[in-house]
Amino acid sequence: MRLSVDPRNGAVTLSLPWRAALGAALEWADGQRRWVDSALANIPQARPICPGGTFPFEGEDLIVDWRQGLPRTVRREPGRLVFGGPRDAVASRLIGWAKREALATLERETREIAAHAGVTVGRVGVGDPRARWGSCAANGDIRYSWRLIMAPVFVRRSTVAHEVAHRVHMDHSPAFHALAARLYGGDPDVARAWLRAHGSALHWVGREGS
Repeated sequence: MRLSVDPRNGAVTLSLPWRAALGAALEWADGQRRWVDSALANIPQARPICPGGTFPFEGEDLIVDWRQGLPRTVRREPGRLVFGGPRDAVASRLIGWAKREALATLERETREIAAHAGVTVGRVGVGDPRARWGSCAANGDIRYSWRLIMAPVFVRRSTVAHEVAHRVHMDHSPAFHALAARLYGGDPDVARAWLRAHGSALHWVGREGS
């Protein structure tokens, strides 16, 4: 039997063998409350989007500079994101802008790295998956988490190189990892380490505190 706490959403999962007795498993899990409480206490804090707060973008915390009388279009300036419009639309407007920026940036970088690799890609899209930062389908379509735009540039580009490398090797063989590192132009382990340490916190951006 195994208990786990997902740092991306705080979900507590109990896994047990196929023929295990559910009653005994629940009793065991109930005895692990101290461990569960400790794990929940260590998950990232919710990070609401509000005027005067900050929003992570390409590894930099930018001030949310909202003023009602300004144009509604989000404008990135040094150290801040400036825009106006209704107060109750601040979070949705900023997230919408970030998703558009993510799609434009990831599509450009994907096609750039694919050209360097001598391969083609299909459609490039973004979503908000919980389980992965990117995926490459057999038909060449590549999808990413839009939240990569919040991570440092080297993390995003390493992820793009990883997915483009799957256009050559649809596996995780030594040849695949060598190609991904060559396309990235650096050590992908550094980017993976950043995502392991900080990636779950990106899923809490835009959430309200309890």
